[in-house]
Amino acid sequence: MPMRLRPIFLLAAAMVLLAAGCSAPSLPFARLAGLVMNRQLDEISGLAASHAHDDVLWAHNDSGNAARLYAISTRGRLLARFDVEGAKNVDWEDISSFDLGGHHYLLLADTGDNGGHRRDFVLYVFEEPTELEDGVLRPRWSIHARWPDGPRDCEAVAVDAVLGQVLLISKKRVPPELFTLPLADPHGAVLEARRVGRLEGVPQADAELQQKDPQMAALFSQVTAADVSPDRRTLAVLTYGSVLFYRRAEGEDWSDAVSHLPETHDVPPIPQAEALTWSAGGAGLYASGEFSPAPIFYLVPQQ
Repeated sequence: MPMRLRPIFLLAAAMVLLAAGCSAPSLPFARLAGLVMNRQLDEISGLAASHAHDDVLWAHNDSGNAARLYAISTRGRLLARFDVEGAKNVDWEDISSFDLGGHHYLLLADTGDNGGHRRDFVLYVFEEPTELEDGVLRPRWSIHARWPDGPRDCEAVAVDAVLGQVLLISKKRVPPELFTLPLADPHGAVLEARRVGRLEGVPQADAELQQKDPQMAALFSQVTAADVSPDRRTLAVLTYGSVLFYRRAEGEDWSDAVSHLPETHDVPPIPQAEALTWSAGGAGLYASGEFSPAPIFYLVPQQ
C-alpha cells in the first residue's frame, strides 16, 4: 500500500537514477539491474520471476489500479500486459510463480488491508501465458480464505508447491506472524489461514532513525514481500528497512526456519520497497518498489 513520500525516499530515487548512469552498486550484495520507466507501472507491489520465459518478471500495481498483470524484462522494459477477468484489484500486494503438475503458474494475492477491516481475502491462481502478447487472463482457481482471529494487513505471500502450501506473513504485527493455507483448489470452500509461527530477528529502527524520522522508523520493520527459493531451502523476506534470509535445514518446516535468526542486509535504495522475487535459477533475487521510475535491484545472498 502506498505511503506518504518522505524526503529520504526522494533522495533515494535521485541516487538510483544517478546509479543507472554512472556509478557502481551501493551495497556489496546488490547491483542495479534495470529501471521501469513505463508509467503504467507506477505502484509496483509484487514481482515474480517467469518460469516460462527467460529474463522475464511478472509485476502488478497496488490497489486503486486496473486488474492487470504486466510482463517486463529484468532490465525494466514493458513486454506485455494482461487484463484479468474474474478478479478485482481490491488490494493486490504480492505475486508468486511456481510449477505444479508440469505447468507454470502464478499466484496473485489480494490480501492488503491498510485500514485493518478485511477478515476475508482471496488468492488467484493463473496458468502462466506461453506468449508474451497483450491479452486476457482468467484464474484457473481461486482460494477464498479468512484470518482466524480478526483482520490482518498482509503484503508478503509465497508458495511452496512441493508441500502444497501458501505462506502468508503479517505486515504490522511485532513480531510478524507466519500463516499457511493449502495451495489446492478448495472448490468453493472458504478456508481459514493457520498460524504456524513468528519471524525471529526482524531488525527494528535504531535510536538515530527514530529521532531523525519517526514516520520511517515506525515503518522500518514492516514486512512487504516474501518468496521461497527454487531449491526450497530459503525464505526471503523484505521489509522497508531490511532484506532477510531464513534458512530451512533438512527435516525442518517453514515454522522452524523462521524461528532461527536470519541473514540480514540493509535494503538497497528502493523507494517504498514492496516487491521481491527469486530469479528463476535461484542464484539471486530481484527487488523493486512503489515509485516511478522504479529501480530493479539484483540481490545476491551469502552462499
